[in-house]
Amino acid sequence: MPRSPSIVPHADPGDVYLVLEDFGDGLGRAWSETSEDDTGRATLMRRIMEGQYKHPARIVVFNTAEGWSRDVTVEIADALRRCFVEFDDVAPAALEFIERVRRS
Repeated sequence: MPRSPSIVPHADPGDVYLVLEDFGDGLGRAWSETSEDDTGRATLMRRIMEGQYKHPARIVVFNTAEGWSRDVTVEIADALRRCFVEFDDVAPAALEFIERVRRS
C-alpha cells in the first residue's frame, strides 16, 4: 500500500511567523495562508508595511525544531514603528495595526 507524503517539512524552517487576519463581521478571523519560504520575520514586516495584511489581529511565531511558540504581536508592532524610515510608503493598514496595538 503506498504511503502518503508527510506534511511535516523535512528541513528545519527555523522561526515561522503567522498572521491571524480579522476579515470583519460575518467572515471572522483566519490564519493567513503563506508559503513556507515567506514565513520569516523580515518578510512578515515588509508585507505588513506594504498593506498585504488588511487587519492583522495577532502574530505568532513558532519553531517546531525547538518546540516553542509565542505571541509576538506587540513586538512586531514596536519593531515596525522603529523602522518607518526604511520604507518609502507605509500602508494605512500598517499604521492602523501599529496604533491599535499601542493602545491595547
